[in-house]
Amino acid sequence: MRRRLLPRPLLSLSVFLIWALITNAASLALLVLGGLLAIVVPHLAAPFWPEPPHLVRPLSALRFLAVFAVDIVTANWRVARQVIGPLHRLSPAFVEVPLDLRDPFVATLLASVVSLTPGTVAIDVDRQGWILLVHALDAPDPQALIDEIKERYEQPLREIFAC
Repeated sequence: MRRRLLPRPLLSLSVFLIWALITNAASLALLVLGGLLAIVVPHLAAPFWPEPPHLVRPLSALRFLAVFAVDIVTANWRVARQVIGPLHRLSPAFVEVPLDLRDPFVATLLASVVSLTPGTVAIDVDRQGWILLVHALDAPDPQALIDEIKERYEQPLREIFAC
């Protein structure tokens, strides 16, 4: 297997840009050092990066991103109304979402999506029992939250990555 000079090009670019900003790109020597770091750091970090599954359905991924963006906006609005309103109406809950997917990368991606949606935070991905533990700011019907996560996020991710 051939090793690439830049196994994670975006990581390399990020390291270089952050280095240039931190050092104010003061000299050519500092920029060269930043370039070396941009090459070396991704190689040192490689053992910690799992190999992501291949994107099988890119159009489904675009549709998923659109749904996710709308969900973020609507959830922000809902959470703002809930926080401003009477707090005694909230029903916070820990909810266990049984997962149908079995890919650790996709499960972590699902947990990230849930955490980025205001009002919910993924607490744990149990890879023994494949359960996603979620804390919800307001979950009067935990089963409805489970169904929503599975339908809006897990099922499309399974389709996108064919897992």
